[in-house]
Amino acid sequence: MRKIAVLFIVLGLLVVVSPLANPLLAQHAVHWSYEGDTGPEHWGDLAPEFALCATGTEQSPVDIPAGAPLNPADISFHYQTVPLAILNNGHTIQVNTPTGGSMTVGGKTYELAQFHFHLPSEHELNGASKNMELHLVHKAADGELAVVGVFLGAGAENAALAPVFNNLPKEEQDATPVEGVSVDVGALLPAEHTFYRYDGSLTTPPCTQGVKWHVLSTPVEISQAQIDAFKAIFSDDARPVQPLGARQFLLVSALPQTGMDFFAANGIVGGVGVVLLFGGVGLLVVSRRRA
Repeated sequence: MRKIAVLFIVLGLLVVVSPLANPLLAQHAVHWSYEGDTGPEHWGDLAPEFALCATGTEQSPVDIPAGAPLNPADISFHYQTVPLAILNNGHTIQVNTPTGGSMTVGGKTYELAQFHFHLPSEHELNGASKNMELHLVHKAADGELAVVGVFLGAGAENAALAPVFNNLPKEEQDATPVEGVSVDVGALLPAEHTFYRYDGSLTTPPCTQGVKWHVLSTPVEISQAQIDAFKAIFSDDARPVQPLGARQFLLVSALPQTGMDFFAANGIVGGVGVVLLFGGVGLLVVSRRRA
């Protein structure tokens, strides 16, 4: 019994000190930044787990060329209004959204986990960047990550972002609820949902690949005062564009669908196939009985 008790105590201590139990601690397990010896060009050398930042062949962000195919607005967003829980992790301002809703694209549903910001925009359009970029990070039931990128350009004040930008934490802090303040996540998107689709990575260490990127083509306006408020905390938190290499921009409608997603998108064909299958089995049984 003593051995069992000691084991539980040890496991309990591991949970308490584990970086996974403290997102802020996890962010600083290995120090990285956007400048100097710990900047983007050195990320791959800072730790073995950051190696993909230097060696990966499907890294993000990228420059979106003028001829990239544009997907029609066939993403279904099911976003919700959420209480504001905002954090400063030393690299950006982030809002956690455990009840923020989901998006469905290509027959697959991804739950929204959080959104955060970069200044200037990380992705470029034909070599040109925007003032900022909003990233909405999603995760599917099988663990696959999908990110929606929204360009933010200087213009009118953005009322939907006001709850966030009026409460930007100037110093590092864990996710902290702001009493009486909520964010309508759906209102953060532009009215037009056409998008560019490519396979990439996280834009921060460990630069994990296999991320499905959906960069909306229509920018959203944000005031210069809102940009300056963010810039006063993070003057530059954007990774430079990475080589596209052999990758191509994709049309979701041309991608293969599998499993239940296929039957959901092709119900009639699937239904007819099932009927024919069981009909054939029935005829086979009858013929055998007659024989």
